[in-house]
Amino acid sequence: MGREWESPLGNAYASTIVRLRPTDPPAPTLAFVAALAVQRTLAAWAPGQNFQIKWPNDILSADGAKISGMLLERSNDAVVVGIGVNLASHPKGLARPVTSLAALGLRPPAPQKFVEQMAAEFAARLDQWRSVGLGGILAAWQAAAHPAGTPLIVHLPDGGGLQGHYSGLGDDGSLKLRLADGSIRAIHAADVFLI
Repeated sequence: MGREWESPLGNAYASTIVRLRPTDPPAPTLAFVAALAVQRTLAAWAPGQNFQIKWPNDILSADGAKISGMLLERSNDAVVVGIGVNLASHPKGLARPVTSLAALGLRPPAPQKFVEQMAAEFAARLDQWRSVGLGGILAAWQAAAHPAGTPLIVHLPDGGGLQGHYSGLGDDGSLKLRLADGSIRAIHAADVFLI
């Protein structure tokens, strides 16, 4: 989508490969596994901060500023999960609010230590995804997400847009958006912004 990726020193950047198995839940739901792993790792390094997940896998500070983002790409049976976390700094001049642990007044951990803990958390959530199934992951994700009723703007892949309120997740991980007329629209791919 023509977006740039900045990677100044002091932040955490990591990728891992998940080899899919025939019994795994759908591959796109690995986004929820990654989001939970990052959100829990941030919470461990910054107790008292309220980091929330925004669909499907952005992590936001309590004031709605993005502190982490992820990208998943698939090739055959391999999914590469790329994760960036703003520990020491964050990009300036973006159209959306962004932050870092340092900007929140916290002492950022060494990226290597953060990534090691995040990898352990990711492995635990991946095991849960494989052994228990998607339901438990989605329940944990929803407990760590912004609350139901949060107003959202959705930019669809076709260039269209919607506005509504977060109404939870579908069984497949789709975003349930309550529109002004009360109907629910399932969103499977989009850029989502808190209002």
